[in-house]
Amino acid sequence: MKITNVEGLYLRLPEIQARTDSSQDALIVRISTDAAITGWGEVDASPHVVKAIIDAPPSHTLVNGLRHLLVGEDPLDTDRLWGRMYEGTLYYGREGVVIQAMAGVDLALWDIKGKALGEPVYKLLNGGYRTSVRAYASNMFQSTPGATAERARAARDAGYTAVKFGWEPFGEDPEQDCAFLEAIRREIGEDMELMLDVGHAWDAHTTLERARLFEPYDLFWIEEPLHPDDLDGYAVVSRECEIPIAAGEEECTVTGFNRLMEIGRVDVVQVDPSRVGLTQAMTIAMLAQSSGIPVVNHTFTTDINVAASLHLLASVPNAFLMEYCAEPSEISRSLARNPIVIVDGHARVPEEPGLGVEPDPAVIEKYLVRP
Repeated sequence: MKITNVEGLYLRLPEIQARTDSSQDALIVRISTDAAITGWGEVDASPHVVKAIIDAPPSHTLVNGLRHLLVGEDPLDTDRLWGRMYEGTLYYGREGVVIQAMAGVDLALWDIKGKALGEPVYKLLNGGYRTSVRAYASNMFQSTPGATAERARAARDAGYTAVKFGWEPFGEDPEQDCAFLEAIRREIGEDMELMLDVGHAWDAHTTLERARLFEPYDLFWIEEPLHPDDLDGYAVVSRECEIPIAAGEEECTVTGFNRLMEIGRVDVVQVDPSRVGLTQAMTIAMLAQSSGIPVVNHTFTTDINVAASLHLLASVPNAFLMEYCAEPSEISRSLARNPIVIVDGHARVPEEPGLGVEPDPAVIEKYLVRP
């Protein structure tokens, strides 16, 4: 079996709001083969840039587009092809969006591998630690505490046992922040777990102040309070804050996660398969396990990434919780013909060959951005 094409398909809602919400568009990867097996992946990054990295013609041996590197190759050689992409983009890659583009391709390769071998991806990853994963409803803060509390109520009524809210307008004013958290906690009661995603709005000193202020709201973790480059600040916060600190969605390499764990000393490592790929994700998760750090996913896009996250979380012993984007975007909610369903706050790990989800051609056609 040989790869015949690698495509980046850019899907976009008609209107993109100026907010930190990556469910408004998507870059999905389609890999075709001469065996009529198609693999699907996804990248949570800048769609136009990722598409250019896939499509770029070769400049020289260390500057290639991903399609050029992969057409004609055996898609089952996932480890070797990761190395081929890494070395073939060495001059302009190694970190950042090139790795993220590679990650989306890697997901599609694992999808092909599972379909070709008739196995769900988690079995090919030597997984099987769990058949379902407890999910938490991940939301953006709304413009008011009341509107935010309505989202919290919806999560509770849907059977979730944990909920997270993040990003703007939270983090700007301590009094307003308390009003948001008070409204959420009042709505969900004392039994549901509440996570907070600050969106790197603070420094270490402010984080410690806010953590003390937020003690009455019984936070399960505080996520990304600092800029991702402030590893020394993370070390201070992780050491002195009684609330666990979670981070990792900004990282896309094993080296980056090593720094976050060894220098930043975070309490929870968040791995996004659409930014690191499953090939790297397994290495990162095992490194976290060796340090006694639990692993969760970061996912705020479509069911392709949700499915990839479930296969990852089923394949590592130190996983315990799954992020599930609760934003009502039609791209994120409707792309898959066989979507991941949350039942009683849990998601079933797909048992179908490959990743276990297939995009709906009608949804692709509706939102596809053509050159």
